[in-house]
Amino acid sequence: MIKRLLVSVAGPALISGVLLSGCTSMPPETLVKDIVPPAPKAPSLTETPAPPPVVGPTAEDAKAYVEAAETKLAAMGEYAARVSWVRNTYITHDTMWLESKANADYTEANVKLAMGAAKFNDVQVDEVTRRKLNLLKLSLTLPAADKPGAAEEMAKLATSLDSTYATGKFTYKGKVYTLDDASEIMATSRDPVLLRAMFEGWRTISVPMKGDYAKLAALANEGAKGLGFADTGALWRSNYDMAPDEFAAETDRLWKQVEPFYQNLHCYVRRKLNEKYGDAVQPAKGPIRADLLGNMWAQDWANIYDVVAPKDIKGSSYSLDKLLVAKKYDATKMVKTGEGFYTSLGLAPLPQTFWERSMIVRPKDREVVCHASAWDVDNIDDLRIKMCTNVNGEDFYTVHHELGHNYYQRAYKDQPFLFKNGANDGFHEAIGDFIGLSAVTPVYLNQIGLLDKVPGESEDIPYLLKMALGKVAFLPFGLMVDRWRWEVYSGKITPAQYNSRWWELVNQYQGLTPPGVRPADAFDPGAKYHVPGNVPYTRYFLAHIYQFQFQKAACDQIGWKGPLHRCSIYGHKEVGEKFNKMMELGQSKPWPDALESFTGTRQTDASAVAEYFKPLNEWLIVQNKGQQCGW
Repeated sequence: MIKRLLVSVAGPALISGVLLSGCTSMPPETLVKDIVPPAPKAPSLTETPAPPPVVGPTAEDAKAYVEAAETKLAAMGEYAARVSWVRNTYITHDTMWLESKANADYTEANVKLAMGAAKFNDVQVDEVTRRKLNLLKLSLTLPAADKPGAAEEMAKLATSLDSTYATGKFTYKGKVYTLDDASEIMATSRDPVLLRAMFEGWRTISVPMKGDYAKLAALANEGAKGLGFADTGALWRSNYDMAPDEFAAETDRLWKQVEPFYQNLHCYVRRKLNEKYGDAVQPAKGPIRADLLGNMWAQDWANIYDVVAPKDIKGSSYSLDKLLVAKKYDATKMVKTGEGFYTSLGLAPLPQTFWERSMIVRPKDREVVCHASAWDVDNIDDLRIKMCTNVNGEDFYTVHHELGHNYYQRAYKDQPFLFKNGANDGFHEAIGDFIGLSAVTPVYLNQIGLLDKVPGESEDIPYLLKMALGKVAFLPFGLMVDRWRWEVYSGKITPAQYNSRWWELVNQYQGLTPPGVRPADAFDPGAKYHVPGNVPYTRYFLAHIYQFQFQKAACDQIGWKGPLHRCSIYGHKEVGEKFNKMMELGQSKPWPDALESFTGTRQTDASAVAEYFKPLNEWLIVQNKGQQCGW
C-alpha cells in the first residue's frame, strides 16, 4: 500500500495540510470564509445613497483560493507527514497523541477548505481550476463535520483503531502470538485445528474496535453530507472521474469479466483441499473453509501451493525463497535489486536519503506498524519505504511493488500540489504490481543472476497456478471489502449486522465460510488492516485489473511474441520512457487520459487477465470435469 498526500485518512495514514494562515496569494480569512467584496465608496451628505452592487465570487477569486490552499497545504504537509512517520515507526502514547493532534488540525482545516471550494460551484472557471476545486472537495477519506471538536474526536478514534490493530496480540495454549507469528503458521501449517486457532485468535483483537468504528463511520457520514455527498461511500466512489453509481456499475462489469475464471480456480482448489483434509474438514461441495487457504484473510492462496499442486505435472524446478537465501540476499539487497529494475527502464536511482531514512527491517526495541507502505514525506524527493522485510519470494515481490509508489511519487513531483497523486488510487497500486509481474518471471530471475536457466514451457501450468492463487484469488476480496463499507456508510446495515453481513459478502463473492460459528460480539472486518486503518480498498481490485492491462500494452510495445506470462520488460528503456510520461501526469488529467497515454485505450479492460492465464484456465476446465462447481 501507499502512504501519500490527500488520499490518506484522518488518523493513521499519512496526511498533508494543516490549518491555513498567512498566505501570500490571498488574505488567510478568504481561505475559510466567503470572499467579501470591497466596501463601496461612502456617499456625500447631499447624495441619495445607491444600493451597493451585488458582487459574487469570480473566476479570479476561485483561482486565487486554490493557489493559496495549495501553498499552505504543501508547506504544512511535511510537518504532519513526519509526525505520522514517527508514530508508524515508534508507537508510544506520546506519538499517538502527536499524530492525533496533527490529524485533527489537518481534518478541520481541510473540511473548511472543501466547503470553501463548494462556494465556487456555480462560477465559470478554467478546466484546471475546476479540477482542483473538485479534488479539494474529495481530498478527505474521512471528512469531519464543520463544527468544534468533530475533527479532534475523529482523529482520536482513527489513531486508536489503527494502533489497536498494530499492537494486537492473542494467547493460545499459554503462548502469545502477534500477527506475524499467526500468519507464519497460517502459511505453513496443515493442521486444521491449529489453523482454526490462529484464524479465530487473531480475530479477538478486533472485538474492542466495533464501537469506535461505528462512531467513526457516523462522524464521517456527517462530514460527507456537509460536503454535499449522500454518505462517505458515495464520496469515495466519486474519486474516479464518474458518478458514484456509475463507478459501482463499472466495478461490477469488470468482476463479471473475471468471475468465471475465479469459479474454475475455486472449484479446483476445493477439490484438492477435500482430498487433503476429508469431508469432515472440507466438504467436496459448497464454500471453502477460509482458514485452510494459507492466508489470514484468505485473500491470497499461494501458500497452499503444495496442497493443490498438480500431481501429473512436474513442479517448479526452483524455489525463489531458496534462491534468495542461496545467493545471500538480505533485506537491503532485496530493495537494491528492486531499485535496479526501475533504473533498467531508464529511471533515476533513488535518493541517498531513501537509504538513510527508510525502515527496511523490523526494529527489535519498539512497536511499529509493519504493514508495508511507501512514503513521500515532503512531496519532492524525501522518498521512503516502511517494511518489516523478510528474505523470501513474497517480500521480494512486495519490494518491487512499494518502490513503484515511490517512482510514481517522484514522477509527478513537479505537478501543482493538488495534482501530486495517481490518476486514480488504483493506478498507484497497479504501478508496482505491473513491475511485479515481470519481477517474478523466471526470465527476470535469470536476467539478474538469481536463476541459472529459464525453465521450459512444461513448467508453465505450475507457474500460472501459483500466480493465480495470488492474483486471481484476490479479486473478489478486493471487491468485497468496500462493498461492505459502502453498506455501512449508507446505513443499509447496522452495527449489530456488521459481522453477519461481512460473512454473507465473503460467501457471495469469495465462496468462503469461517471454520466455525462466529461469536455474537465478533467484529471480523476489523481484523483486516484497511478497515481500522480506514484505507479504501477498491483501489486494489482495480490495480489487479490495470496491472495486466499495463503488462499487455508494454509487451506489445517491445514486440513480444511469446505467452504474456513469460514477458519481462526489464531493461527496456523505451517502455520506461512512455511509462514515466504517464506517471508524470499525476492526477492532472482524468484517469482515462493517463490510461490511454500508455495503453492506447480509455476503458479499463480485464481481457488481459484472461489472456495471461489462458493456458491455466483451459487446464482447469479439464481438471474440473465431473465436479459440481460453484457454492
